[in-house]
Amino acid sequence: MIELVDSIVTSLTANADAIWQALAETGYMLVFSLVAAIVLGLPLGVLIFLTRPGGVRENRTLWRVANLYVTVVRSFPFLLFVVFLIPLTRLVFGTTFGTQAATFPLCFVGVAIYARLVEQILLEVPSGVLHAARSMGADTGQVVTRFLFVEARSGLVYALTSAAISLLSYSTVLGVVGGGGLGDFALRYGYQEYDYPLMYTTIVIVIVCVQLLQTGGHRLSVALDRR
Repeated sequence: MIELVDSIVTSLTANADAIWQALAETGYMLVFSLVAAIVLGLPLGVLIFLTRPGGVRENRTLWRVANLYVTVVRSFPFLLFVVFLIPLTRLVFGTTFGTQAATFPLCFVGVAIYARLVEQILLEVPSGVLHAARSMGADTGQVVTRFLFVEARSGLVYALTSAAISLLSYSTVLGVVGGGGLGDFALRYGYQEYDYPLMYTTIVIVIVCVQLLQTGGHRLSVALDRR
């Protein structure tokens, strides 16, 4: 056990620059996909909630389209989804390789994951909140921002944390399109080069990243939960 720890420390020291580069690539993919999840996934989840059958602004056509997108993207095996989007990725970025291009399919998945989680969180809001909002004459925008978001703020943060952890996991396979990141680094320079201490070191870093996301998200969620 001591020898394993020593080998991991030695590997970490010897490959510090390369590990930092891989960590930066993972951070890039995670940040941009999370921004997409918040900017697009949050309103999409609200839209699905509002337009669902029996919803505040029922619209079955709009609900079916939005719900279909989320369902299809979440059902797609991620690696196959990356391959499926190659023509569109090439059209948008002019290439299918590199961290920037690899982030593109991750954004689609992030939007779908968070939209579904947002819908589920909003469905847990007590119906009395909606009734109270309507009785006060609130319009749809006010219902969402002043009632639903306020009531569900803790759950929305926790859902974003879960989405972030899922996206971090997905990012580890983007080496197949030259996305880089910790997963690609562990596979290419650890497993394929038979440098198992380096592979274990990278795995530990990924675990630490997950724990940091989980802990930070949990604490913020608890702080916002004033029920």
